[in-house]
Amino acid sequence: MVNVKINEKDIAVKEGTLILDAAKLVGVNIPTLCYLKDINEIGACRVCVVEIKGQERLATACNTVVSEGMEIITNSAKVRTARKTNVELILSQHDGECTTCVRSGNCSLQTLANDLDINERPFGKNISGKAIDKNFPLVRDEDKCIKCMRCINVCDKIQKLGVWDLVNTGSRTNIGVHGGVALKNSNCSLCGQCITHCPTGALKARDDVQKVLDNLGDEEKMKIIQIAPAVRVAWGEEFGLDPEFATEKRLVAALKKCGFNYVFDTDFAADLTIMEEGHEFIERLPEIKKSGMPMFTSCCPGWIRYIKGNYPELVKNLSTAKSPQQMFGAVSKTYYADLLGVSADKIYGVSAMPCVAKKHEAALETMKNNGISDVDAVLTTREITRLIRSEGIDVISLKEEEFDSPLGLSTGAAVIFGTTGGVMEAALRSAYYFVTKTLPPVDAFYEVRGMKGWKEAKFDIAGTEVKVAVSHGLKNTDDLIKAIKKGTVQYDFVEVMACPGGCAGGGGQPIHDGFELAEDRGESLRKLDKNNPIRFSHENPAIQKIYEDYFEKPLSHKSHELLHTDHEGWNMPK
Repeated sequence: MVNVKINEKDIAVKEGTLILDAAKLVGVNIPTLCYLKDINEIGACRVCVVEIKGQERLATACNTVVSEGMEIITNSAKVRTARKTNVELILSQHDGECTTCVRSGNCSLQTLANDLDINERPFGKNISGKAIDKNFPLVRDEDKCIKCMRCINVCDKIQKLGVWDLVNTGSRTNIGVHGGVALKNSNCSLCGQCITHCPTGALKARDDVQKVLDNLGDEEKMKIIQIAPAVRVAWGEEFGLDPEFATEKRLVAALKKCGFNYVFDTDFAADLTIMEEGHEFIERLPEIKKSGMPMFTSCCPGWIRYIKGNYPELVKNLSTAKSPQQMFGAVSKTYYADLLGVSADKIYGVSAMPCVAKKHEAALETMKNNGISDVDAVLTTREITRLIRSEGIDVISLKEEEFDSPLGLSTGAAVIFGTTGGVMEAALRSAYYFVTKTLPPVDAFYEVRGMKGWKEAKFDIAGTEVKVAVSHGLKNTDDLIKAIKKGTVQYDFVEVMACPGGCAGGGGQPIHDGFELAEDRGESLRKLDKNNPIRFSHENPAIQKIYEDYFEKPLSHKSHELLHTDHEGWNMPK
């Protein structure tokens, strides 16, 4: 322990404590901008400067460790002047058109400028006016970048992709794509973690809200929307709603008011995915045991982009099952279109997703049936809240409404698709039944739960030992794949989610700068599973009905045609 004084308050803290953290212990909040704990502690913005008695230069609180007898002043005139000047200099190279910025009202730079009483630009405005590619699902606006380097370190340390890099030197220093290529030609997985960790609007997902609004006004079309599991536990955050109030049923009501004719649950397709992927795993298990190489899940399009870009030789080990988003789209424009008595081209299908990569997935040529896309538009959770706001809906007054039938009925196994380990657990629950014709204890596969970046477990299914692994975050995944390729580990079935925490921490989720809510959202999904009267995908009566009436059985010719895909059918940039 070391003894220090902060704003005349004495405190003893552990040796090695940062000034930033020591100040919090005495109720002093030092502002930061570039800082991300354990990820970006570089003191680049110099917003967190403090005065240390006996030292001429101000010190950055985010990367300066306290020492015995240190006296720190966090609010002196010298400190306040330096902070204000530093932010004013940042603003001189920032396109501060806040009224048209996607992060207006949720921007760390905007908040800081307000807190420091900055209401003019004493250093003028010097921005490049560089053109923006608004077509790629991930959009970067150079003129809003404050060179905090968060994106670089998030991409390097969490995802190990190295997409972003410093370019140029001196006053021309900027952030760009590594190697100088266009972002669309990079190996970006579209996980969106750089977006959710950017303090400004320099990085954002392509905005498809207006595209959806235009189609909502088309009276000739049947407008359908599906809601992913992770969206239901996050949408209320942007409205400041209590999670217990912001239920999926109130979201259903809001989307009905927006003009959608039918609101369905992607969880229905998650149950469908388990039927196909579970049977596929059992069918492939003899070859898996023989080769020593696992079958990988295919629900996460960020993971699919990653493996295709970094380990293309392993693409053959992916499950051929489409993601729940795409399965739902395919079913809505075939099976459900037949029930409605309308042609597929008259259905406009939207998905509400916690993900940026889903925008790319939906646009693939391999996700079309007879030239018609399974899904016409993808809105992130953030876009869904903007859509609701644009319609002037009072979310507080919403009464709960049920999902439409039959594509709105789902199980507890399906809802945990939105958190790390959920796909694996749901698959094992039903795979056990497919093999043994008996139900396992519903929580028998709890070992795949939790936030550990790389989890593994062994289970006995009718005398066959099944080794499984779960990873989330692409750095953890890269470590796992390298171990598999070296032969130091061997698994039969592997679940991968590109984003830390799985879809609950997806790049399309609400942004709370400095706070990671994936674990909390994941726990909410686990509670929904526990409270669902049906917790096995194969027991979903709507799933049983669709096989009886339409697909005949899992892995049938028709299910292969509509519910499976060719991962080799498209290419990542070289």
